Amino acid sequence: MIRRPPRSTPKPSSAASDVYKRQVTHNENNFYSEKRLGLVGDNFTKKDVINKLPGKYAIGHNRYATSGKTFLRNVQPFFADLSGGGISIAHNGNLTNSLSLRHKLVNKGAIFQSTSDTEIIIQLIARSKRTNFVDKLIDSLFQIQGGYSLVVMTGKKLIGVRDPFGIRPLVLGELNGSPIITSETCSLDIIGAKFVREIENGEIVIITNKEVKSIKPFPEVKCRPDIFEYIYFSRPDSELGGKSIYQCRKNFGIELAAESKTKADIVTAVPDSGMPAAIGFAEQSKIPFELGLIRNHYVGRTFIEPSQSIRSLGVKLKLSSTKSVVTVSYTHLRAHETDSY
Repeated sequence: MIRRPPRSTPKPSSAASDVYKRQVTHNENNFYSEKRLGLVGDNFTKKDVINKLPGKYAIGHNRYATSGKTFLRNVQPFFADLSGGGISIAHNGNLTNSLSLRHKLVNKGAIFQSTSDTEIIIQLIARSKRTNFVDKLIDSLFQIQGGYSLVVMTGKKLIGVRDPFGIRPLVLGELNGSPIITSETCSLDIIGAKFVREIENGEIVIITNKEVKSIKPFPEVKCRPDIFEYIYFSRPDSELGGKSIYQCRKNFGIELAAESKTKADIVTAVPDSGMPAAIGFAEQSKIPFELGLIRNHYVGRTFIEPSQSIRSLGVKLKLSSTKSVVTVSYTHLRAHETDSY
């Protein structure tokens, strides 16, 4: 399971419809795959869909696109039949050298079925001269650059990989004796699984018949997680680096209030990601916290929309004011020009 547990369960919107969902399972000698655009709850809770996914191993992917366009063929996990058998792979992150690698592979005769940089990893694995699959994977990992976490499924193994700098998170859990690999701890809580530990930067975890093995093929470097995981990406009920995401965001607000000399009547937030910091700011500054904006939970994410005009319309549908207040957003993924409330 990789990226991301849903922040909420809104009804379909234009933003929600651009989110990729796919699950691949393996049972004995066969792989099974179902892929959709839209919300998990609208696609993978139906009995007829679940019955198409038998197996003892499974990987899934839930994420909007950051590389490649919104096409069904870009939906992860990707599957490929290689000389040693079938593999499926899901990827969270971005490869900074994807364009140069794709150009090089195409010049050598590689045929790509998608515009996603994840397919590059499959191509590198397929062309590796190593004989063992894990060695082929390691050979491929040494050729890619960027921040990433991966889950890979073969006919015999389930593998998790975290990039050498630990830019993207990955954790190991357990449910009824069965290992689980996922991006965030909150997804373990949702299914009643136990958190075991974080997968370390540069670590490869190999699961075979419930046995967990760890290898570290990369040179040892200091872990450098993406600060945006603490600011926005991770859900507030997750933990990262042994720290509560909610408490980190609240502490950001406390520190901001300690440094700021701003005089105000109330503290408010742009929901939902700004709420913990606003609470921390109000607590430290002794300025009362009020709800200045009310979020419509049936409208999906707006920052992933393709144009400013659509994003602005999305913001108007998503947020409404409770009174005449001036609101400062805690996080800025894109610059939204909105009317003063």
